[in-house]
Order: sequence, then C-alpha cells, then structure tokens
Amino acid sequence: MLSFYSVRRPASDVRLKADDGDITTVNIPADPFTLYIRVRYSECDPQGVVFNARYGDYADLAMSEFFRAIVGPWQVMLDRGLDCQVVSILTQWQHPAHFDEVLALQVEALAVGNTSFKIGVRMLRAADMQPLASTEISYVLVDTQHYKKISVPDDLRAQILAGAPGKEVDQAAWRQ
Repeated sequence: MLSFYSVRRPASDVRLKADDGDITTVNIPADPFTLYIRVRYSECDPQGVVFNARYGDYADLAMSEFFRAIVGPWQVMLDRGLDCQVVSILTQWQHPAHFDEVLALQVEALAVGNTSFKIGVRMLRAADMQPLASTEISYVLVDTQHYKKISVPDDLRAQILAGAPGKEVDQAAWRQ
C-alpha cells in the first residue's frame, strides 16, 4: 500500500514487484501528477462524509486523467487495440472528506509488469494536504478484439513509468 510522505520530497528510485512477479525500478517523482476535484453533495452519505464507494470513483477518475496526461484521450489506446481491466483495487482510509472540500489526487505508477501495471492514488485535502486515503489499483492490459491479456508495449511501459510529474489538472477551480 502507498505510504504517505511529504508532498514536496526528493525523487527516489524504488524497486517494486508487480502482480505478475516482474520486478521494476520506478523513479517516484517529487511532484506527481495531481488532479483537483471538489466533493459534491451527492457523493456524501447521511453522516456528512464522502461515502466509501466514491473513493473508488475518485481513483478511477484520477487514473483516467493520468492516462490522458501521458497518452492522450483514451481513444488513442483503443485505436491501438489496447484497453485495460481492473484486477484489484485496495483503499485505506485515514481521515474523512466532506462536502465542498477540494481534494488533491496524486497519481503515480507503482509498477509495470509483463501484462499488468499498478497505479497509486493518494487522496489529500487540498487546503492543508492532510492525507485522507490511499488507493492501489492493479490493471491488466487486454486487446480490444478478444479481451485477452497482452504484453505492455515498450513505449506504453515507458510512458506509464515516466508519469506526468508536475502536471496538474484542476476540475475544482481550485487554482483560479
């Protein structure tokens, strides 16, 4: 699972094992890709906090925007005959998020194996960078004709591992 560290930290090389057993060395950037979103009323439960299942939606949205930053629109993947499917998703919570708070979703590639890759999403309250939750999502790459798993092409592997350090997408009008 992701460990929380200071938001501004030096880049570091980390050796990680993918679900398919491959070992990858990943350089985790000091400034990971960040998506800013605002918690909507409909995402909250009767207790006034974000309902637990919404964190999976947030992680999926963050992954989609991360891929848009590194590859382009998802159609680019589909045009290559590539798609991905979730194998596992694990979320750990530290603190609740509330209505109208802006969340900073920081996304990093954790590992790329032969046919799979793992993305980490740290969810922080943007106002004070308080860690709220962390999610790891494992995906398998599949072809779009038969939806059978296939090897991650070298160029896509490089794009995933390089990530989009320093890139920010603000869907919450946070930085305006």
